[in-house]
Amino acid sequence: MAGAGALAAASARAAQLPDWIAQPSAPPAPVQAPVDYLAVARKQLALQSRNIHQSDRVGIVDFGLPSSRPRFALVDMAAGKIEMFPVTHGRGSDPQHDGWLKRFSNAPGSLASSRGAYRTSDYYWGANGSSMRLAGLEPDNNNADMRAIVIHGAWYAEPSLIATQGKLGRSEGCFVFGEELLPMVLYKLGPGRLLFADKLSVPPPMPVFPLPAEPAPGTENMVRTGATSGTFPKTAD
Repeated sequence: MAGAGALAAASARAAQLPDWIAQPSAPPAPVQAPVDYLAVARKQLALQSRNIHQSDRVGIVDFGLPSSRPRFALVDMAAGKIEMFPVTHGRGSDPQHDGWLKRFSNAPGSLASSRGAYRTSDYYWGANGSSMRLAGLEPDNNNADMRAIVIHGAWYAEPSLIATQGKLGRSEGCFVFGEELLPMVLYKLGPGRLLFADKLSVPPPMPVFPLPAEPAPGTENMVRTGATSGTFPKTAD
């Protein structure tokens, strides 16, 4: 009976909160339809028709998805077939290394990924083995050559890492694939074709929690350790 009375009193106090404190429940987030990468490829080919002469295949990188998801779409324009593969983003785009791209940058030294349309260029053998140069076609990525933004392979882009650490490693802005996938990507994409990168999928919204009306009965005097006071725990209990 005492517990029921305390709960009733707490509910009565919550009902008396002023309107500026009470927060309405957040509406459910709209569900985004899957991105139509074939439509994106067609649109970008039309926009870059003067710069791209090989239009049979297009590479689309959807940086709205985390690195734990296949987000490089290799689009066969004739057959309408799409193959999806994992690809990295730059460390400057994800300083927390949580697998999500936070920002783009075209600045030298930023170590970030750049958005926009690229034209694939020649193959070469470099410090990372077989690689392909890229020409940035827009103001957001026209420093690609200066920044040495290319396609190459590396161990930190192996899809097997997703099972063990939940994400790929980060590049310095290059589009990096697992070493087993790289030859197929280089062969099918090839020189003179379009590679387009942007945030196309919408990341899920952060959860919104309602503001508690008052402390639960019996917890009024409980003090929680903050980030600036008390001893920070060494383990997650």
